[in-house]
Amino acid sequence: MSDSIDLEARYCAQNYHPLPVVLTRAEGAYVWDEAGKKYLDMMSAYSAVSHGHGHARLVKLVQEQVERLNIVSRAFYTDKLGPFLEKACTLTGQDMALPMNTGSEAVETAIKAARKWAYTVKGVAADKAEIIACTGNFHGRTIAIVAMSDEPQYQYGFGPFPPGFRLVEYGDIKSLEAAINENTAAFLVEPIQGEGGIIVPPPGYLKAAEELCRKHKVLLIADEIQTGLGRTGSLLACEHEDVHPDGLILGKALGGGILPVSMFLSRRDVMEVFTPGDHGSTFGGNPLAAAIGLEALNILVEDDLPARSARMGDRLINALREIDSPLVREVRGRGLFIGIETDPTMCSAREICEALMDRGLLCKETHATVVRLAPPLIIDETEIEWAVAQIRDVLSEIDTQRLAS
Repeated sequence: MSDSIDLEARYCAQNYHPLPVVLTRAEGAYVWDEAGKKYLDMMSAYSAVSHGHGHARLVKLVQEQVERLNIVSRAFYTDKLGPFLEKACTLTGQDMALPMNTGSEAVETAIKAARKWAYTVKGVAADKAEIIACTGNFHGRTIAIVAMSDEPQYQYGFGPFPPGFRLVEYGDIKSLEAAINENTAAFLVEPIQGEGGIIVPPPGYLKAAEELCRKHKVLLIADEIQTGLGRTGSLLACEHEDVHPDGLILGKALGGGILPVSMFLSRRDVMEVFTPGDHGSTFGGNPLAAAIGLEALNILVEDDLPARSARMGDRLINALREIDSPLVREVRGRGLFIGIETDPTMCSAREICEALMDRGLLCKETHATVVRLAPPLIIDETEIEWAVAQIRDVLSEIDTQRLAS
C-alpha cells in the first residue's frame, strides 16, 4: 500500500471510498500519480474542473491576486466582488446574487431565502413554509439538506432532521402538482440528477414545472451546481427547455478548478429578504475567489465551452451507445454529463472503474450501478476516441471473464 494511502486510512475519516491511486500533479485533461503514470481525467472533480487542470489564465490570475489581496471578509467592500456578481447575474438573467463557498452552503442559502420570501412576500403563516424536492435528489450533505433526501445512508444515524420538506417523484409533473399547497415556498430541482445516476427527466418536465410554479406563486429553484456552466452543452441545463428559474444555485466549475466558489442567484424581491446579519460567510465572496470566478466565467464565454461540451458530448454519448455489451443497460446524459448504467447481476460499476484506472482512465461509480463520465470541457476528439476504446475493451474483458468463470 502507498504511504499516502496508508496515512489517509490512519488519520482521515473514512467518509469516501477513493480508487487506489495517489495523484500528484495535473495539466489540462490529465493527471499523474506518484509513480509518474498518466491518466485521462474523466471525472473533473464532479464537474469542478470544467476548464481543465491548471488553466494558464487562471493560474496567472491567482498568482497576481494572491500578491494583492486575498481575505478581508464581507465586513468591507472590495474591488473584485461587484464585477464578479455583475457578470454572473448578466449571464444567467438573474437580478442579484449571494456568494458562498461550497455547493451545500449555496443550497442552504437558497433554502433560507425561499422560507423568508414565503413569510414576508407570499404570506405563508409563520413556521409553516414547505420546500418540495425530488426523489433521488442530491443537494449536499448538511443536516437540513439530507432532510430532503430519500437515500437511507445519507440519513442513517444523523437525525433528528428539521421539518418543512416534502418529496415528489422526479420527472412526474402530476406528483409535483399534487404536493403544492398554500404553504409551498419553493420547488428545488436538479435539471439532470447527477449523484442519482445521471437521470434525465422526460422532455417538457422542467417547462411544465416552471408553469406550475408560476401559477401557484411557488419559487422554482434550479440546483445547477453540477449541470451548470456548460456541462450539459448549454450555459445552464435549464436552457434546453427555455426555463428561467426564480432562483439558481451555482458552484463547482465556478471556481475554475482552483477554489470552492458558489452562489445563490435570484430575483430582486427574493434576494431583498436578506438584511444585514441574516446570513453570511467569512470566506464567501472573498477577493481571490471573486477574481477566479470572474475569470472562469470569462473563459467559459470567450472559449464557448458550452458549445464545445455539446459537440464533444454528442460524439462521446453516440460512440458509447454503439458499444454492444450485455453489461450495459443504458447510456444516458446530455453534453459531457454522461452515465453508463450497468447490470449489477453481471458486474459492478466499481469493477469497471478500477479496470479503467489500470488502463489510464479515471472515472467513478455512482450508487454501485452507474459509471459517471464528466471530463473537462476542453477534452478533444482524439481523447474521446481513446476513452471509448478503453471502455469498450474493459467491458469486453469483464464479460469474457464472467463467461469463463
